[in-house]
Amino acid sequence: MKYRINHVTTYRYTSPVVLSHNLVHLALRDTPGQRVTTSTLTIQPEPSSCTPITDAFGNRQTLFAIQGAHRELQVAAIGEATVTGVTPPTHDHPWVEVAKRLQKPPNAYDLAAAEFAFASPLCPISPDLKKFALDCLRKDDVIVGATRLSSTIHRDWRYDPAATTISTPVSEVLQQRAGVCQDFAHLAISALRSCGLAARYVSGYLETDPPPGTVKLRGADASHAWFQIYLPDYGWYDLDPTNDCHPEARHITCAYGRDFSDVSPTRGLILGGGRADISVMVDVDRIG
Repeated sequence: MKYRINHVTTYRYTSPVVLSHNLVHLALRDTPGQRVTTSTLTIQPEPSSCTPITDAFGNRQTLFAIQGAHRELQVAAIGEATVTGVTPPTHDHPWVEVAKRLQKPPNAYDLAAAEFAFASPLCPISPDLKKFALDCLRKDDVIVGATRLSSTIHRDWRYDPAATTISTPVSEVLQQRAGVCQDFAHLAISALRSCGLAARYVSGYLETDPPPGTVKLRGADASHAWFQIYLPDYGWYDLDPTNDCHPEARHITCAYGRDFSDVSPTRGLILGGGRADISVMVDVDRIG
């Protein structure tokens, strides 16, 4: 499948901003199952400096500054990518063996993955999270156990945008059993890491369909999040607890990280500005 992503973020301030420094994760990335063909970023007002960089996880970022009074900032990212999916693994490993292997990585691939077996700012490790994971992992192979955990979150947690905020801790999500895709990804990652497994956060987009008999509204799509678990001798395996599936051709990847704080679409520091009203419009269109 070939997709075009149009992601527009607009900040409107109640008083002038005289200086802003911004960092955005809005470029799609190449992956084993995704090839990026176009990636552009348009910023208004014109930035005084704009520098493309690559972060520690291989994601493409843009760092820019605006010097001069402004009451509105708009960042528009357009990307095109072909998503083919990947060949599924032909064998699996007991999850206990995978956890032991990551304690003493025998090769460079396992060593790089082991970084994602530790707690991170938004994905803690705890006995309660370990208990939740063990109830799902049981004595099974890692794919079977991780898929059961993802399906359990989908079944037992309510999707409710009003239940959490961007700062709601995983411990609260575990207790209240409600949240959004970001919360569900963080919950799964924290639970798996609590058992010594390597899991990482994926930000991206999901192609959606309008209700039957209706026309798809422009700008009504949204960013999406899911997680990956590391499989020795294979690589990273995607799971989407929000939709209870293994992401393939309808999921478009933007960035990987330890958690959302590593791959936030936009962040920055401003001088002035007063109160900010933020609007985000996303379109995910299949073009081939």
